[in-house]
Amino acid sequence: MGILHAEIELVNLEDKVLAKNGHLKDLDIRKIKTSMMVDSGAVMLAINEEIKSQLGLSATEMQSFSLVNGDIVDLEVVGGLEVRFKNRWCITDAIVLKGETTPLFGAVPMELMDLVISPFDQTLDVNPKHPIKPQHQLGGIKRINL
Repeated sequence: MGILHAEIELVNLEDKVLAKNGHLKDLDIRKIKTSMMVDSGAVMLAINEEIKSQLGLSATEMQSFSLVNGDIVDLEVVGGLEVRFKNRWCITDAIVLKGETTPLFGAVPMELMDLVISPFDQTLDVNPKHPIKPQHQLGGIKRINL
């Protein structure tokens, strides 16, 4: 499979909460649409320093990550991101890559939004088995009394 990109919207969740509570106008919520490389082999969402700055995000911690070449790097992690694609959304953290590195859309947001990669046409799309809303597995749970 070749390199796949998708247009993803990123929203500052803190701004969204402030707007909901009347402390910020909806027009002032920081959000951007950006082309991200889709990689189901990567775990997390990864943004670059420019996106972090545009969205006004703050680092929550540093974590260690291994690169494809085996190098280990310590990178900032930011929280409070709402991620949107088509009729799907999720809230997640993101790794911050140095400089203007291409942002990466990994397996965690793909799973949270029930998205799939179509190998035939090299696109990211909603799971055709669940086109209206995401559906997830609850592991070994057989029954829940409601």
